[in-house]
Amino acid sequence: MKTVLITGANGNLGAAVTQTFLENGYRVVATVLAESMLNDLGTHPNLSVEVVNLMDETATENFVKSLIDTYRQLDAALLLVGGFAMGGIADTPAADIDKQISLNFKTAYHVTRPVFSQMMEKGSGRIVFIGARPALEPASGQHLVAYGLSKSLLFKLAEYLNESAKGKNVMAAVVAPSTLDTPLNRQSMPDVDPGKWVKPAALAEILEFIVSEKGSPLRESVYKVYNNA
Repeated sequence: MKTVLITGANGNLGAAVTQTFLENGYRVVATVLAESMLNDLGTHPNLSVEVVNLMDETATENFVKSLIDTYRQLDAALLLVGGFAMGGIADTPAADIDKQISLNFKTAYHVTRPVFSQMMEKGSGRIVFIGARPALEPASGQHLVAYGLSKSLLFKLAEYLNESAKGKNVMAAVVAPSTLDTPLNRQSMPDVDPGKWVKPAALAEILEFIVSEKGSPLRESVYKVYNNA
């Protein structure tokens, strides 16, 4: 049974991803931010939910090491924690960029360092980052400067990891969705057709494909999951 780590597991995307992986026979270690969130995902014999502050590098490293001690190997890490912020250059002080980098990049980086080291030692593993369209397209990113810049770092990090992992069965992928079809997005954009957006369950299936044996030949992968948005 493969063991996967899913961060931000109680969000709209995280809950769908956790369910999909459990349904496909994985052992899932899910992280949440607070004790009050421990029961958000329900119960399952192959599910373990842990409270971890991923902005704390030392705490995160110790957490990952404890998982490796327990399960011997993490086969995949799906790094879903993140945040969003509006604003163009004129509206975006450096403090906002720092905040978005902490949410969208550092939370992933703190997990990636010890996970990648273990995967390289074992010779196999998958790390999946959630990118964003504004990090790839200037037309949309110009109004989301802090968010787009923070997400762009994940694409570059994946390139560095894949260069280091050449010749091994270790791969970092970035999945960049357009707007997700969530209750919050429907409420905030009532005039937009949600049928054009990406459903969390559909994105979860793509993430599972990347991690599965079917995705084993993939290398240096970037997925633009835009639907018709």
